[in-house]
Amino acid sequence: MANNTGQKFGGRKKGTANKNTSEIRQKFQTLIENNIDVLQSDLDSLKPIERLKTIIDLGKFILPTLKAVEVQTDISKKERPKFVFINKSVEKTK
Repeated sequence: MANNTGQKFGGRKKGTANKNTSEIRQKFQTLIENNIDVLQSDLDSLKPIERLKTIIDLGKFILPTLKAVEVQTDISKKERPKFVFINKSVEKTK
């Protein structure tokens, strides 16, 4: 029978990292740390444009990728914004 309740039973909780992904990232980080001198010399031997492309490609493994966000506005309306000013220093009379 299908679960139509909307409740989640079993599996990872929301926001929990995938264990395999975390392990792979840790091993990749160790690989880079152990070969940083070789990596630097390889980068130094590249042309500036190739060096930049390589650094950007490597950055994808380190920095999270941001999703594109689409914003829609309706500029056809020509209403002016309305502002309401409240004077808080004047005491209200009872």
